[in-house]
Formats: sequence, structure tokens, C-alpha cells
Amino acid sequence: METEKKREVWLRGPVEGIPPLLQPLAHTLLQAREEINAMMVGFPEIFLWVKPAERACPAFHLQHLTGILDRLFTYARGEVLSAAQMEYLSCEGNEMATSTGMQEMLDTFSKQVDKALAQLSVTDETTLTEVRGVGRAQVPSTVIGLLTHACEHTMRHTGQLLVTTSVLRN
Repeated sequence: METEKKREVWLRGPVEGIPPLLQPLAHTLLQAREEINAMMVGFPEIFLWVKPAERACPAFHLQHLTGILDRLFTYARGEVLSAAQMEYLSCEGNEMATSTGMQEMLDTFSKQVDKALAQLSVTDETTLTEVRGVGRAQVPSTVIGLLTHACEHTMRHTGQLLVTTSVLRN
């Protein structure tokens, strides 16, 4: 059991309830959540809004991770963004527009991962190539394109958060 826990998520076997073609996406989301929670343990909250080398601060990454999953999974369902989602987007990385602390941001991201996994569990694999519009211009993508990009983008910001927090810790 201890050895299995140390393995990366994709080596632990299938995620229960997730269709076979969507397993890699579930693995990616679970891996990101584990890595983010581990890297933020003991991170000094006073550095949450610091922008090293004028790059994005840790708070932006934590907020954006949540927002991007929410928005891209919304598009994958064939829906447009709500006013609340647009408001969230406008506040990402804006310290003055938010009153949430680090733990709340981590909890919000974790809940968004749970929502994404729930959506993956009910996604019919026969719909993966269906066209979905993105943004106000309704730029065409597909269900699988949106879901994959959401997970890829999540891992991109997980890596950026790792580097940013490492720099700020030292």
C-alpha cells in the first residue's frame, strides 16, 4: 500500500467511475491536486501575492487553476459562461478583489477537481468529437479538446506554481 501511494496517480490503476478514454484526464487532475496540496504545506502566506521577477504570484495560479477547470468544463458541456464565472475570471490574480486566504483557495481548487471528475464520470465517450464553442466568439473545439486542454493547462500552472513557490521559499 505504501509503495502504491508513492506512485504517480496514473500508475495506480483506473479511477473508479471514469470512462476508459477519460482515465488519463482523471489521473492528471488527481496528480495536480496531490502535487499542489503537497507543495503548499508550510508555504508562508505572506508570499501568496508576491510576484517574483514580475511573474504571476502563487495566488493567481491557485485561482486560475480553479477558474480554468470551471470555464473549460462549462464549454465542454456546451454551455456559455455565467455572470459569476465572468466575475471570477476578472478577479483572478487581483489581491484587492478577493478576501480568500491560501487554505480557502486550495479547498476551492480541490472542490473544482471533484466537480471535474464528476463531469468526466458522466461524459459519454461517443460525444468526445462533438463540436463545442469557446468564448464569446464561439471558436470551435471539441469535447475532448476542451477536457484535454483543461487538464493540460492545469498541469502547466501546477508546474509554474511549483517554480514560483520554490523561488519565494528561498
